[in-house]
Amino acid sequence: MKKPVYPCLWFDGNARAAADFYCTIFPNSKIVADNGMVVNFELNGEFFMGLNGGPHFKFNEAVSFVIPCKDQEEIDHYWYKLIADGGEESMCGWCKDKFGLSWQVVPEILGQLMSDPEKMPRVVQAFMKMRKFDIEALQNA
Repeated sequence: MKKPVYPCLWFDGNARAAADFYCTIFPNSKIVADNGMVVNFELNGEFFMGLNGGPHFKFNEAVSFVIPCKDQEEIDHYWYKLIADGGEESMCGWCKDKFGLSWQVVPEILGQLMSDPEKMPRVVQAFMKMRKFDIEALQNA
């Protein structure tokens, strides 16, 4: 079922390849429809549209998707899958996939760690040095 608001991602002719890639990474994911110009797909049950719009627009960090992860295994899964085959690591849990789309792979516990006024500065100092989040290091900060 379509949601009232959903993202449309602009690709340069490779929307289906991107949708297929994302569907291999996220559970409960599938291609819903593909007419060549538009690919509708679900990632973890959420609706997305991929548009083969051409080379006019590129993704940038002004838009990113956040993946809250329950544990380090989940962080590692998403991180390494998303940066595979030409993706890029960035800082503080951010990365780009091979299509240039930005993702934030973050531990669910981060909000709790940041809500402790005494611990927060140490947590921030720790994660500012990280590329991929390390939950144990954040907890020990």
